[in-house]
Order: sequence, then C-alpha cells, then structure tokens
Amino acid sequence: MAKKTMMDKLVALCKRRGYIFQSSEIYGGINSCWDYGPMGSQLKLNIKDAWWKSMTWDRDDIEGLDASILMHPGVWKASGHVDGFTDAMVDCKQCKERFRIDDTEGEKCPKCGGEFTEARNFNLMFKTHMGPVEGDTSLCYLRPETAQGIYVNFSNVQMSARRKLPFGIAQIGKAFRNEITPGNFIFRTREFEQMEMQYFVRPDTAGEELERWREQRMRWYSSIGIKQAKLRFHEHGPDELAHYAAKAYDIEYEYPFGWKELEGIHNRTDYDLSHHSEATGKKLEYFDEASGERYVPYIVETSAGVDRTLLVCLVDAYEEQDERVVLHLSPAIAPVTVGVFPLVKRDGMPETAHKIAAALRRSYKIFYDEGGSIGRRYRRQDEIGTPYCITVDSQTREDETVTLRDRDTMEQERVKIDRLDEAINRAMAGWKAEGS
Repeated sequence: MAKKTMMDKLVALCKRRGYIFQSSEIYGGINSCWDYGPMGSQLKLNIKDAWWKSMTWDRDDIEGLDASILMHPGVWKASGHVDGFTDAMVDCKQCKERFRIDDTEGEKCPKCGGEFTEARNFNLMFKTHMGPVEGDTSLCYLRPETAQGIYVNFSNVQMSARRKLPFGIAQIGKAFRNEITPGNFIFRTREFEQMEMQYFVRPDTAGEELERWREQRMRWYSSIGIKQAKLRFHEHGPDELAHYAAKAYDIEYEYPFGWKELEGIHNRTDYDLSHHSEATGKKLEYFDEASGERYVPYIVETSAGVDRTLLVCLVDAYEEQDERVVLHLSPAIAPVTVGVFPLVKRDGMPETAHKIAAALRRSYKIFYDEGGSIGRRYRRQDEIGTPYCITVDSQTREDETVTLRDRDTMEQERVKIDRLDEAINRAMAGWKAEGS
C-alpha cells in the first residue's frame, strides 16, 4: 500500500473534521468541485472578513463593490477573454489523458510514456444562455474573473463616492474557469472565489504603487499567521507577462507539491479602461483638478483566491506530533476560537459550562462538547484548530476558576470565570505563528 502523502492526510482531516467535502459525493462526486462544511465555511468567511477589513475598513482610500456574475458579453470581447483566454492543451494518444502544455515536461506522457497530440487552444470560459431561447443573441458567460466588473463600474464608483486618485475598488466574488487539468485538492478548481482590488493611479506613479502594494500584500499573509519562510516573490519574465501587464509579481507559497502562485500583483496599465471605453464609446477618464489634466488611469491589481488562501492556511498550520495532529491556525481566522467542556456530566459542571459558553459566545465562536474523555475532546479541537479550551472541573465550585488550555503549547492555567474574556484577548494578542 502506497504511503500517504501530506496532502492525502490533509484531505482526510478536512472531511473528518467538517472542513471540505467532495461535491455531490453520494452521486460519485464531480471533478474539481468541493463543498465547504461547518468548519470550512467558517474559516472561509473569516479569511474573507480579514481581507475585506484590511482593504475597506483599515484604509480610507478603497471602496467596496459587488458586481453581477453575468455581464454583457461585450465586456468579455473588449477585455480579450473571448479571443485570448485560452490554455494550450495536448492529449496522450495512448492513455487519452489530457494535459495543459505548461504542466508537461518533454514530449512524452508523464503517466504512460505515450506520445502527445498536436497542441491546440482551449477557451476557459463557461458559456450559458440568458432568456428562454438559446441562440447567438442570448449567449453570455459565467465570469472568469471579478476584475472586469470593477473596471466597467469605475466611473460609477468614482463619482458616487466622490473619489480622487489614487483610490481602489475591492470585490470578493465567485468566478468560473473550465480548467483543462484541475487538481491538487482546492488549489485549482473550476468554481472558485476571488478577492481582488484594483487601485487606480496616475500613469507616472504606477511603478511606485506596484512596489508599495507588493510589500503590503506580503505583510497581510503574516497577519493571518502564514510563515514568512514559506512565502516568496516571483517576478514575471517577458515570456510570462499577460497581454495587459507592464510588470507583474506573484506571491508564491511552498505547497507540498512545490512553489506555486498564491496571489498576483500586476501593473495593468490603462489596458482595461481604454478597451472598454473604445468598445462602448463611453469615456472612462479622470479629470485631475490640481493639474488640469484629463487621462485614463493606470491600474495596480492585487488578485488573490479565497480557496487557495484557505488551502495555504491549512497546509501551513498542519503538524503531526507524537500523540496528536494539530492545526496551528491563527486565532484571528480559526473557525472555532474557544472550546468549552465540563470535565464530567455531573455535579453541576455542564450547567456552569453552558453559562460560560453563552457569555463568551457574544465575542467568540464557541464549540461546546461534553462527549468522551477530556483527552479525546482536546484532540478533536486540536485537529479543528481551536486555539483555546476551557474546562470546568471540581475546583470550579470551590473558587470560581476553570482551566484555560493553549492549543500550541498544551499548557494550562487556572483563570477566574469573570476574567476569561480578558485572558483570551491577551492570549490572542500575543499569538505568533512559529517561524513567522
């Protein structure tokens, strides 16, 4: 029997602890589609909330947007997606497996050694039809990225929010790509969620803004607990640059399957606004009152995937120890902040534990558990990634104290019930990822 890889173990943990399930599993599943369970959906929400807060709450120069998934098909023609959003693919003549060209090395199939067919281009957009009759006039697309919804709303946001350059527009939303070879769990999927911010700037400041955002985005990953040693920048060479980009960087993470992209940071120039303006006849310009100039802004883009960020959080947090498996998730994003347990189901301990859970639930996500030995309950929470556990025991009746256990060190301290909120806040403020 083949030895389980780290990814095999992580996928198993995700199902066991309610993070991620195969979509439509009772029907045999559907390739590259995943459902987020109780823990996964909460972790996903916490990641999105952290990103949204960092963009639109902690700054005064970025507005939010929630654009439609279905857009006028002309948007995708002007953006270049209809004609150019393709991947080159080949098929193995022997085993019939299909590959993206950039996922192959040499001229032989990596699975069976067979020969490849000639490469051909494959458009990644999902097509659908709007209205009761299917035809060319009803054709539309599921958006392959959220960015275009921001570009076509540039003037709407700029005027309604009375914004002067530089300013940004942030959006979180679903996107869809008919990937040739999705895989590596939730790393590459056909339905995914993006966190994108487009920052509109004077053309002569785009290079400076790109460097500034490059550093800010790297710091954000540290703020959610990702180890810096596992992150690096990759600058796109001339043969890697997208058609719209003057300069581009990826933030890469060292996954179990190698260094791969986590987030893209691009100087998109005025490509998008100019092309939409040309296609519609609508001017997407900015009038600079200070200089008296009118120009099309340049755009600095930060583009991250929610699902890929979640995968990085899980991979980065996963550790196997002698007696347990633990997820060292940052308390800022962990799906459960505090577990509350009675040591035994008698002597008034459950009643006290329920009262503590109710009081703390106003501030934290709580998991109450009274089933099984206390050791097994701790292990369950370690696998979920719960940073702190509170246990009501026989001493609680004597002095109104409980034990507060730290997930990472497994150390316990006795804390007065009325000081629990203070103790948890102090522990959260002092938390730091190992190696960060």
